[in-house]
Amino acid sequence: MSYTIDQVIKDVDFEDVDRRARQALTDHGFGVLTEIDVKATMKKKLDKDMQAYRILGACNPGMAWEAIGVEPRVGAMLPCNVILREVSEGIEVSAVDPLASMSAIDNDELKQVAGKVRDMLSEVVESI
Repeated sequence: MSYTIDQVIKDVDFEDVDRRARQALTDHGFGVLTEIDVKATMKKKLDKDMQAYRILGACNPGMAWEAIGVEPRVGAMLPCNVILREVSEGIEVSAVDPLASMSAIDNDELKQVAGKVRDMLSEVVESI
């Protein structure tokens, strides 16, 4: 089972994909709670160079509320991360597959919520 929902976007620059990703998340009810510039962090902490790589921690409050309501400790697995990274073909967008990440939790109600979030994130990635 894959643990991410992926798409490679060609012939665009990194910041354009970032802008489009944020808009797609907003359009589907998500907000970006956290942002990690992995490239800058690796340079600062390890003096290592790498291609652009950014992690956006996205949250849909309604879905988070529903998930926490059926499994209170699920917050340890939130928010839903979306990564943007430079690859040879363009910019790859990958969103966590909530069904895969929640598979360790034995709760059928939570799996239903995760399925809804997976569908939403699939639409996000597809629309970028």
